[in-house]
Amino acid sequence: MVDIATLGTFGVAAIASLFMAWAIGAGSSGSTPFAPAVGANAISVMRAGFLVGLLGFSGAVLQGANVSEAVGTELIGGVTLSSLAATLALLIAAALVAIGIFTGYPIATAFTVTGAVIGVGLAMGGDPAWAKYSEIATLWVLTPFVGGSIAYAVARALRAEMVPEEYLIVVLAAVVGAIVANIEFAILGPADAGGQSIAQASSVSLPGPAIAGTVLATAVIAVLWAVAIGLDLRNGTERGERHFLLVLGGLVAFSAGGSQVGLAIGPLIPLSGELDLPLLAMLVGGGFGLLLGSWTGAPRMIKAISQDYSSLGPRRSIAALIPSFIIAQTAVFYGIPVSFNEIIVSAIIGSGYAAAGAGGGVSARKMGVTVLAWIGSLAGAITVSFVGYTAVAAVLL
Repeated sequence: MVDIATLGTFGVAAIASLFMAWAIGAGSSGSTPFAPAVGANAISVMRAGFLVGLLGFSGAVLQGANVSEAVGTELIGGVTLSSLAATLALLIAAALVAIGIFTGYPIATAFTVTGAVIGVGLAMGGDPAWAKYSEIATLWVLTPFVGGSIAYAVARALRAEMVPEEYLIVVLAAVVGAIVANIEFAILGPADAGGQSIAQASSVSLPGPAIAGTVLATAVIAVLWAVAIGLDLRNGTERGERHFLLVLGGLVAFSAGGSQVGLAIGPLIPLSGELDLPLLAMLVGGGFGLLLGSWTGAPRMIKAISQDYSSLGPRRSIAALIPSFIIAQTAVFYGIPVSFNEIIVSAIIGSGYAAAGAGGGVSARKMGVTVLAWIGSLAGAITVSFVGYTAVAAVLL
């Protein structure tokens, strides 16, 4: 029997989590996936917000477990977050993200939530989880360089005249198809296996070793993607590029849901055990919050990112979204909270420098302010959460 006090504190934390999910949906996961497509005039702002909400919800339910568990249990050692700590962490992080939404600057959600959880955890007397911090820091530091470099290389290749761009688009479609074939989904495979990829699930019905079946299934899916995009390009290169761009935006939106939902419900993971609340139910709730945020608040940020940072064409947008999808799925696979603002903005810069002219139209001032916002959001979240929990605990505990 769960006492009323536990139910009450969990209810408060759940409300804070829903608010955080709304802020994420209105900010990073709702605005960044389709921003390049909007900048390339491939889709309208309002339609992008509608689609990203549905895709983000799907990603949250099907891929949100890894990051959720990492945020809830792996960022601090020696202690388990209390209901008070979880509530404060979520409220502080959501407030910082909301400030970014209404000022028009993309605050890095992953930085704020990670910092808030670490801050309250340290205030509770917990130990730093240095091994996990190393993984997180490595991804965060490498993201601008890897994402920007891949985006630059793809954009340059698409601008080159040595190989027709239609051929390159087909090759890129095959690469994306191979990645899609190997990302894990919770609904595939045994329940205790944490999900399987499409290629793994398909290999079961194929003769020979499992690894050979997985490789064959991957190759088949990659070819199907290439053929589909190739046929579409025959009806017009620009038309095919815009369709491919929209597919990439959808994949990134799906990946955003799988990663970002963990930032909203992760702190609740330790508390859910007391109520025997299944993780799937929490993922559905968090995904619903993302959907609401995307439908009600994302258009403002979509416009800010797509228009304020750079005027993107289809080729540069494709170049930006491909590394974004790769990095996002890497983060989901390893259970690392990642900022989609950092991913997309870095990719936009990389593809922008491949365009004619210094900087390719990217605003250096806007980039500088954004980087400072990223750094400040992490340091500020740790400080405010540590001080806030210490002060509140001194009064209530």
